[in-house]
Amino acid sequence: MLLASAVVVWEWLNEHGRWRPYSPAVSHHIEAVVRAGPRAGGSVVLGQVDSRLAPYIIDLQSMNQFRQDTGTLRPVRRNYYDPTSAPGKGVVWEWENDNGSWTPYDMEVGITIQHAYEKQHPWIDLTSIGFSYVIDFSTMGQINRQTQRQRRVRRRLDLIYPMVTGTLPKPQSWPASPGPAAAPPAAPCSCPQCVLVMSVKAAVANGSAGPLQPPAARKHMPESGAVKVPPPPGPGAKPLDSTGTIRGPVKMVPSQAIRRQASSTPAGANAVSPASPPGANGKTGRVALATLNRTNLQRLAIAQSRVLIASGVPTVPVKNLSGSSPVNPALAGITGILMSAAGLPVCLTRPPKLALHPPPVSKSEIKSIPGVSNTSRKTTKKQAKKGKTPEEVLKKYLQKVRHPPDEDCTICMERLTAPSGYKGPQPTVKPELVGKLSRCGHIYHIYCLVAMYNNGNKDGSLQCPTCKTIYGVKTGTQPPGKMEYHLIPHSLPGHPDCKTIRIIYSIPPGIQGPEHPNPGKSFSARGFPRHCYLPDSEKGRKVLKLLLVAWDRRLIFAIGTSSTTGESDTVIWNEVHHKTEFGSNLTGHGYPDANYLDNVLAELAAQGISEDSTAQEAD
Repeated sequence: MLLASAVVVWEWLNEHGRWRPYSPAVSHHIEAVVRAGPRAGGSVVLGQVDSRLAPYIIDLQSMNQFRQDTGTLRPVRRNYYDPTSAPGKGVVWEWENDNGSWTPYDMEVGITIQHAYEKQHPWIDLTSIGFSYVIDFSTMGQINRQTQRQRRVRRRLDLIYPMVTGTLPKPQSWPASPGPAAAPPAAPCSCPQCVLVMSVKAAVANGSAGPLQPPAARKHMPESGAVKVPPPPGPGAKPLDSTGTIRGPVKMVPSQAIRRQASSTPAGANAVSPASPPGANGKTGRVALATLNRTNLQRLAIAQSRVLIASGVPTVPVKNLSGSSPVNPALAGITGILMSAAGLPVCLTRPPKLALHPPPVSKSEIKSIPGVSNTSRKTTKKQAKKGKTPEEVLKKYLQKVRHPPDEDCTICMERLTAPSGYKGPQPTVKPELVGKLSRCGHIYHIYCLVAMYNNGNKDGSLQCPTCKTIYGVKTGTQPPGKMEYHLIPHSLPGHPDCKTIRIIYSIPPGIQGPEHPNPGKSFSARGFPRHCYLPDSEKGRKVLKLLLVAWDRRLIFAIGTSSTTGESDTVIWNEVHHKTEFGSNLTGHGYPDANYLDNVLAELAAQGISEDSTAQEAD
């Protein structure tokens, strides 16, 4: 325990091991439930505050986010930040993704960017916190240090995250202090979803294994009809059948008990009350959840969830453990809560099968691709430089400006009418000279452009730092390897009328060269050979031809830090997306994807590769 003032940000752990923040509105909602204490039921239905999060429930006992339609569990945490930092001021920093929508940065990154912004720094390098990006505040752009690709960023104001003062509990502890005694706990929600969740949490807290029977329901039920779920069966025990009926003296099945409860009790506070103390006969009819095996827990969950199903919550197609019939999301959610409370692994659904590779193909079935020569390409050492000195290279692309405009050079952030502010190794040109790029017309200090060229690949090409127009032929730093390509007699999802182009990339680990981030240091190459797929259509073949140009120019891969694993000095994709799933699209890297071919053509164009490039390579 510590004494402090802080803003509370609720976060969830994604598949890449990064803690992602919930929005301020969602964090306020979660915090309100936490402060209400156990009376609120211990579960948070996120759809009540954000309709996009309708499938999600947070179980505060286990600190997990549960997705009801798939059964996915993700850890959540309650984290604290300085009230003077970005979340305490309602500032959110976001970057523009490939779909044109905006994605918030991790809280740690957003706080770092906001701190530099408040200090009026012209830019901030995020390398120190593990990201190979520079944020340029003058252009509001994010620049990839490895590829020089730029994305837009923005700063917007939102709600301030909830504030706490005084004694702060540990981030994972629950229930938290309900706050001042004068503040009564919030009334429990009476929607069917919350009724179900809170009733089950109450059952868990009381060790109940059977459906809860509020007083109003129990008055109408004979004592002999009380539902008892037995411990794991021993010799001679009567098992439960697939409908949940207990084969034995007890005549009423769980579904009947719940229907009677639902019909005789309105959805409200009574429906979520804990089960009453045992009667005078001392028979509790309860066993600990930990004594139930997976089968009994699932059957119990099915019975409990029928309350919600009967309330009109729509079903969604989810495959259950023994078949493919549709089940209600409530069934998935309640099963996960019960099983996680009992310390058992949650396996609610059988997800669609990941199909990374096609069916086996014999050597005789593999064919060359019409209109594409050969079936493989190799890259070895770095291509020869096409210029002499940096000044001679830039001279081809620049026009001198004798009377520069009174505006900033976006490289050094000094006025163009003043000398360059670059402080690195001194180029041989005068710092006050100004030049205009011939095609796009953007103006910079020539001194700054020479410095930028020296810090890049030095391959005879130049890319405008403002509009990304490429001058010359851009090449990359891809390590040596092999690219194979051929036809296989199978169709991709969404392309039933054509065969498939399979590309196989092979790059071995090695030692970094002078053009790489850490010359002389070894680099790893994970996941090779990598198999990628294109439809054998007219546009698919066009993409393949341009990918061959990109491979020859060493632009498909680079050496850097993996965004998936966080590993540094490893081979990574270089801003040209590939499809690595053959028969599914579970990871987002498969088919069907109606926009993929157009998107990859745009990504290749951003690297300076178009249909004209194939003619240049032929020459």
